[in-house]
Amino acid sequence: MTASSEKTPKPVIASGATKQSPPLKDKTATSQKHAPRRVTLALLACLLLLGAILRLIDLTDPPLDFHSTRQLRNILVARDIYHQISPDLDAQNRDLAASFAKRVGDFEPPVIETLTALGYKVAGGESFAIPRIINTIFWLLAGLALFDLARRMTSDEAALISLAFYLVLPFSVQASRSFQPDPLMTSLFVAGLYTLYRWTEEKIWKWAILSALLLGLATLAKIVIAFFVAAVAIAAVLLAYGWKKFWKSPQVWVMAILMILPAFLYYIIGGGERSSEYFISWTLDLIHLLSSTKFYLQWMTFIASLFGLPTIYLSIIGVLLLPSRGRTLLVAAWIGYLLYGLTLPFQMYTHSYYHIQLIPVVALGIAPIAHLVTEQVKGQGRFWRSLLVGVILLGVAYPTWVARSVLVSENYRHEVPFWENIGEAIPPDYDVIALTQDYGFRLMAFGWRKTSLWPLSTTLMEVRGGSVDAQKEFDARTEGVEFFVITAFGQYEKQSGLQEILMEYPIAAEGDGYLIYDLRE
Repeated sequence: MTASSEKTPKPVIASGATKQSPPLKDKTATSQKHAPRRVTLALLACLLLLGAILRLIDLTDPPLDFHSTRQLRNILVARDIYHQISPDLDAQNRDLAASFAKRVGDFEPPVIETLTALGYKVAGGESFAIPRIINTIFWLLAGLALFDLARRMTSDEAALISLAFYLVLPFSVQASRSFQPDPLMTSLFVAGLYTLYRWTEEKIWKWAILSALLLGLATLAKIVIAFFVAAVAIAAVLLAYGWKKFWKSPQVWVMAILMILPAFLYYIIGGGERSSEYFISWTLDLIHLLSSTKFYLQWMTFIASLFGLPTIYLSIIGVLLLPSRGRTLLVAAWIGYLLYGLTLPFQMYTHSYYHIQLIPVVALGIAPIAHLVTEQVKGQGRFWRSLLVGVILLGVAYPTWVARSVLVSENYRHEVPFWENIGEAIPPDYDVIALTQDYGFRLMAFGWRKTSLWPLSTTLMEVRGGSVDAQKEFDARTEGVEFFVITAFGQYEKQSGLQEILMEYPIAAEGDGYLIYDLRE
């Protein structure tokens, strides 16, 4: 027998040994064209349905459950747009709505507010449900993109687990249904990240244009996503062409223009002074926070309350286990997040919705960990496979129950008649100042009364090193004002100087939860 005819003996696996999970590899576009299995599609549909149900709980409850100030601000803007496009509505209310909108500030283009106003038009009136439905639809559509991106980097089973995290995390449920631009911004970013990944696979014009438009619109919706967009876009270009050749590609230049131009025209050309003021107020004035170890501890503690630190760590480990294409893009996203946090330090430990764009990044990092687990269990017996499925279902059921319980336990329907009563107690066409919640937005949104604001004693004021000089503020703010409204009694108790001043004026009206002083006397 010749050497060439000899058979190579098969390796023997020792008793009790298990096969190692194959390492994750970059998958080409060709190998990923196969459609998910029917079981996968059925589970995908169930997860999307679950995500929709969770976000539509208490659909008509006033939007005071999550960062009420920001949501009420958008209600006032949407109301103004609704009255502008509805000439048959009361002219006096139209003027009031316009005056409210002017008082709330112009931070970003009113995209979600315009969509909501159009929804009001179709529904025949204002409804708290409409913005929740709109943002839920965007979030679910982005979930489809996230699922396909995760399965391209890992497997169908891992992608389902990643999507489940994205949909049922309690923070995700609350934040993604809120009436803010942030859910739309994040949804566009997820879709843009998916198409950008597809572009790195194929480098064709279709994906180049789609990714640039989606990421450009995400930045237009809210400029803070620019840190993530810039980081992943640079990483994608270097993946596709490297340092030396990227500038020769017309696709790269077209993508850059489409990504940058919309936000540049709105925030820099159209609102340069406003953008400069924001940068000075929230970055330069608070840059001293970066020199304190307390800031970093507060930042970590805060995101731990939203995601759980073990989840964050596992996700980061998962990113490092991904194939090079996915690893590079997600490492870039984390770098963008860190730069973003260092630029807006105060929000990093006070405003949970400033972390909403981290939800899909963490979810995608979970996918490779889930892939390793599901691949390993395939070599186990039926009992152990069934046990793992049970554990995964429990991992989905628990946060689902928590998210649902938080929503049903809160009922804010009493707030509308409360503020309507205060509005009725204030004569129309009078100037009012108020020590009240949410910058006076509740009084404007529900009570239809304009108000200027008495300063609050806040954490931000302490960080900036300021304090309230009661007499000086009173003289400056109440000139020509007829009534002083108090609804924030916790703040009122902190400001003894204001209490002493108002004791000299008669009470015009009072009720359960409010006090109105007549300053005309």
